[in-house]
Amino acid sequence: MFSRDNWKEIFQTIQKNKLRTFLSGFTVALGIFIFVALFGLGNGLKNTFQEFFGNDATNVFYLYPGRTSMPYKGYKSGRTIEFDNSDIKDINKNFAMFLEYSTPRIQRQDTVRFMNESNSYATQGVAPSHQLAENTIMMKGRYLNDSDIMSKNKYAVIGRLVEEDLFRGKNALGKYIDIGGSAFKVIGVFQDDGGDDEERIIFMPYTTRQLIEMNNDKVGQLIVGFKPELGYEGAMAFDASLDKFLREKKYINPADENGIYIRNVAEQLKQNQQLAVVLQLIVSFVAFGTIIAGIIGISNIMVFVVKERTKELGIRKALGATPKSVIGTILLESIFITTVFGFIGMIIGVAVLSSLGETLEDYFIKNPYIDMPVAIFATIALIIFGGIAGYIPARRAAKIKPIVALRDE
Repeated sequence: MFSRDNWKEIFQTIQKNKLRTFLSGFTVALGIFIFVALFGLGNGLKNTFQEFFGNDATNVFYLYPGRTSMPYKGYKSGRTIEFDNSDIKDINKNFAMFLEYSTPRIQRQDTVRFMNESNSYATQGVAPSHQLAENTIMMKGRYLNDSDIMSKNKYAVIGRLVEEDLFRGKNALGKYIDIGGSAFKVIGVFQDDGGDDEERIIFMPYTTRQLIEMNNDKVGQLIVGFKPELGYEGAMAFDASLDKFLREKKYINPADENGIYIRNVAEQLKQNQQLAVVLQLIVSFVAFGTIIAGIIGISNIMVFVVKERTKELGIRKALGATPKSVIGTILLESIFITTVFGFIGMIIGVAVLSSLGETLEDYFIKNPYIDMPVAIFATIALIIFGGIAGYIPARRAAKIKPIVALRDE
């Protein structure tokens, strides 16, 4: 029940003991502030991991041909493995139930010209589904489509920085650029969150690249996107099946690690996410340790406060105050101070995290944050334990006989 006299007494006590109140509150505020800051920095570290591995699709395999290092079925070692168009068709046919998409990729480095401007850029011959694998974001125009692949159109989709370099602020759509001596029409401009290098790439139909290179059917790499519902275990099983299939088709010894290589992004992502979670758990452990230290600090201060007020409590009891009212007064003061300073520490911590943004990006911490429910939960937990810390010494003091309390020095 609300008692005006109790609150008036609490404020009078606080006013008379400003230093003690400040030290009590500062301990609480500092504990919450450090918790919020450390927990938020842990989330910032997790953001960096997710961004680093989130620029491209994560449900994808990258397949690279190599050179055999072991003989197999009559074939000598040192044989160069090559992928071709039939490999994509066979993968689509044999693993249709697992596939979301697939695309070849032919990478080259070409000199690209537009009027008086020229530069060297990475060019990639790809299929339309390559956009899904790289999470390519179209700014202008469109990406390659199936008709471009079938017709072997000399179309190019250029990166944002390619347009800046060659066109100097002008619109590149519909213009023709010279790529290695062949004229290509720009049909789209894209951006990529992966950085400047990713935005200095030019995409063209892989069939057009093959046509330019003496109309062959060779591809440099294969990219296979699997259905997300397979999950991690299903992806690993698909990885093994795909590896076995290609080794049998290309006559590569199953034990030969050099003949073919599959980079499973899902596996790498899981490993790095596990590392990020472990790091955040460590940071959270330290943060919760700070909370515990704050609770211990509050408890020590409250023991001192009750000890200091022992004679006052004896007088109260001699005048007829019940143990319950004595405990209630001290407990209410403890909870009030803990609540006010706890939320002050929380608000300052959240504000500091919000102001950091990308300033700690060099330390692999980007946009640190803490979910408000977590921050509020930690603050309420500290308030509850602060109340307990005040209750224990208050209960002990309430049991002291008035005559004993009055003799306390």
